[in-house]
Amino acid sequence: MNIATKPAALTVTQGPLPASRKIHKPGVLHPDIRVPMREIALHPTSGEQPVTVYDSSGAYTADDAEIRIEDGLPRLRRNWIVDRGDVETYEGRVVRPEDNGFVSGDRLTPTFPFQHAPLKATGGRAVTQLAYARAGIITPEMEFVAIRENLGRDAARAKVRDGESFGAHIPDHVTPEFVRQEIASGRAILPANINHPESEPMIIGRNFLVKINANIGNSAVTSSMAEEVEKMVWATRWGADTVMDLSTGRNIHNIREWIIRNSPVPIGTVPLYQALEKVNGIAEDLTWEVYRDTLIEQAEQGVDYFTIHAGVRLHYIPLTVDRVTGIVSRGGSIMAKWCLHHHRESFLYEHFEEICDICRAYDVSFSLGDGLRPGSIADANDAAQFAELETLGELTKIAWAKDCQVMIEGPGHVPMHKIKENMDKQLAVCGEAPFYTLGPLTTDIAPGYDHITSGIGAAMIGWFGTAMLCYVTPKEHLGLPDRNDVKVGVITYKIAAHAADLAKGHPAAQVRDDALSRARFEFRWEDQFNLSLDPETARNFHDETLPKEAHKVAHFCSMCGPKFCSMRISHDIRAEAQKEGLEAMAAKYREGGDLYMPVEGAAGAAE
Repeated sequence: MNIATKPAALTVTQGPLPASRKIHKPGVLHPDIRVPMREIALHPTSGEQPVTVYDSSGAYTADDAEIRIEDGLPRLRRNWIVDRGDVETYEGRVVRPEDNGFVSGDRLTPTFPFQHAPLKATGGRAVTQLAYARAGIITPEMEFVAIRENLGRDAARAKVRDGESFGAHIPDHVTPEFVRQEIASGRAILPANINHPESEPMIIGRNFLVKINANIGNSAVTSSMAEEVEKMVWATRWGADTVMDLSTGRNIHNIREWIIRNSPVPIGTVPLYQALEKVNGIAEDLTWEVYRDTLIEQAEQGVDYFTIHAGVRLHYIPLTVDRVTGIVSRGGSIMAKWCLHHHRESFLYEHFEEICDICRAYDVSFSLGDGLRPGSIADANDAAQFAELETLGELTKIAWAKDCQVMIEGPGHVPMHKIKENMDKQLAVCGEAPFYTLGPLTTDIAPGYDHITSGIGAAMIGWFGTAMLCYVTPKEHLGLPDRNDVKVGVITYKIAAHAADLAKGHPAAQVRDDALSRARFEFRWEDQFNLSLDPETARNFHDETLPKEAHKVAHFCSMCGPKFCSMRISHDIRAEAQKEGLEAMAAKYREGGDLYMPVEGAAGAAE
């Protein structure tokens, strides 16, 4: 891995993955579009073309990457946004001490060096991708994701499609018009705040590739802007399609600004967390005015989607009393406490249309939070969970009426036999809005391995139709994930998402699998490493027992050795068949067929 040399305080991981280079494909409707992809070179002896894969890592994995995080990424969508003629710059709100947890002096994270005036819609318009799609407009963002989603489909066209899509309609070829139709119908969202022009457009919907999200957030131990930007860069390097900043505590505003200015992927938040910090962590003191101000603050910075727990209604809270684990969502528990104290519906529910008005002015997508999700398999699919889901369906219709993009958050902890019911109910109740789930975890007995328990559920629910999977790390329920935990979580969920794409019959999903399988059969070890989701780990595991360079061309590994390697034996069989000729080989076996006939009178011959 190539780590660029920079001042220690501002270092982030940069450079290409092994045997990889960044390539770009141009647009047709919008010729200035350059869609990034990663091309993996194969050994010359393979006689194969490079394998091109989806790439969400941004400019950080370019061959010549020299990103200075104090400069931020190029504002690639700026002209697309301004040229539509429906936005204006304005002064924006002033950053206040409470935005950063009232810290000052040396403890205050420096502000990002370049401050751009925020944009907002003019004249009360909706500047959302949904509004454009409904108006029949194919935006540059829509063509961008169409090109991205088509990756590998040309190579797969000759193959017969296989899989069970459970009602998803995945086309052989994704056109910009198909993208527009999916967004217009509400079946997909393209999260792209007009104040986050650095982001590379991506799409979330069950008729597209399954996406994954990684959560990051500052802590009392690691809270410098470089460390937080590095978490985002590290997660996207391994395949995170979006990143949620779940920071609490101090310096929230300034650190979020550093993250957004350097992020090539959409950034999501839970605004309630920062609003709670502004009232010193006392849930009962939250007000609509504090929350509204926080929404505008984050929308001006460029947050692409908000998790909003507006479905937690007062009369649903008693339904959680007999649960094994009660209310496990942080946002859900905060709003439940507020509702009980004030004995009224939450301000999120009561002011939902006003929230929509804010989101439509910046194109902030909704991620309607499941504040009553089950936190144990004993509580899965209970009355509280599904009552909230009904409300999320109602809120979806309100948001759509305001031209706001919407996805729905889902559980949680669900045993395997109850997973499909979650998907079926969500599709029916929420009008096929994209589903975004945390796992789900399929058992509760494996602390330290919940990336596995949840990866099982994630693969299943992704197959059934979930559009985006929120990762779980090995530290889930135990502590704050470190750098390696983030990588393990992302890789685990890339596996789950890819397994779901294969099972759904995505036309190009198997291209990479087949390339790696051929490399495995031909003992092209370097190609096996480089085609894998985690080349470094694959190489390290191989080299633990066979470290010499000569072993990189050996026709065996340490598992079976040279005498028991099934693939080596298969090569011998194939070589023998080619030597004698297939027909001669078949005739030989036909002549010796009596060797395989049961002998009359032998034990078991009459059975």
